[in-house]
Amino acid sequence: MVRPTPSDGSHNKALQIVENETFKAVITTLIVLNAITLGLETYDGLPDMARRAIHAFDIFVVGVFVIELTLKIFAWRLSFFRSGWNIFDLVIVIISLLPGARPLQVLRSLRVLRVLRLLHVVPMMRRIVEALFSALPGMGAILAVLGVLVYASAVMATSMYGNTENEEVQALFGDLPASAFTLFQVMTMDGWRNEVVQKVMDDGHPFAWVFFLCFIFLASFAVLNLFIALIVEALQADQEEAIEQIEDAQEESHRDLQTMLAMMKELKDEVRQLRAERDGSNNEGGT
Repeated sequence: MVRPTPSDGSHNKALQIVENETFKAVITTLIVLNAITLGLETYDGLPDMARRAIHAFDIFVVGVFVIELTLKIFAWRLSFFRSGWNIFDLVIVIISLLPGARPLQVLRSLRVLRVLRLLHVVPMMRRIVEALFSALPGMGAILAVLGVLVYASAVMATSMYGNTENEEVQALFGDLPASAFTLFQVMTMDGWRNEVVQKVMDDGHPFAWVFFLCFIFLASFAVLNLFIALIVEALQADQEEAIEQIEDAQEESHRDLQTMLAMMKELKDEVRQLRAERDGSNNEGGT
């Protein structure tokens, strides 16, 4: 029998710590609290004592995150780097360790990205993000369709409304890039009526609203809603996969239980047979 070395014992201890639910809950709580304190730190009227306390807490949180990642690397070893989420956590913590000098102030402000670790720590958030990533290929196709629609509509709008003396309409539809940008604003329905359509109608195009309503219907109500349908489909597929995994685990445990019951029955039969043989030999000896 091989005795475990001290390093094996330390490795198993680290593995138990990083996979402990209480440890995960503590890390999640620190992420949330750190996100709150980073938001409070942006207020100018914050008292100096509170600002010092927030700075001390920030250092404490970074220290805990460093210890957490060290334990994970020690426990999982090379397997740690096979997960994109682990690499994401490592990059965020490394950014948090950068000095706060002025040339690195922009990178230092990325500390708030620590809150994104919730996407990995909280199982429900992780499933949603993974579903979004699985829907990216379909999103690319929808974006291509949307791009073709915007391009065709921009060419039409430039041809119909760009040749004008009105400077406001000229700025909106004077060339293809301006028309594409204006139609993107119309697609978001942000001030499209007064800032775009009304100006075009006042420039001698009383039926321009027909073109813009058709564009809004196709771009906003049709194509953009495909994104929602695609994401819902991806979430549903992820949920069905999770249900299948649970059912497979239950079926496997049921098979294991049946196997154990069969083994117990065979054992009982063997014990009964041994008792019968023993009783028979005792009877023959007594005779």
